Amino acid sequence: MIIIKVHVTPNSKFSQVTRLDESNYDVRVDARATDGNANMRLVEILSNHFGIPKSGIFLIRGAKSRDKTIELIFSKGDSPGKQHTNSAGK
Repeated sequence: MIIIKVHVTPNSKFSQVTRLDESNYDVRVDARATDGNANMRLVEILSNHFGIPKSGIFLIRGAKSRDKTIELIFSKGDSPGKQHTNSAGK
């Protein structure tokens, strides 16, 4: 289990994850921040980035904020070492 802090920029032209330091990330999300669409897309982007299932990503704090606290749960086959500095989505 890892706790990370994420600053989200919704409605971007593309999705991207940028690691700022050990536990802080900047994520550009290509979905609008309406009806939870940006949060759902954020989970998809983080799932692809870290190589874990969406069911292993939990929004702890910040559902209606750009600054979020996320809990990542890695299964036995997954490893937090799969993190990338930058990752473009879609």
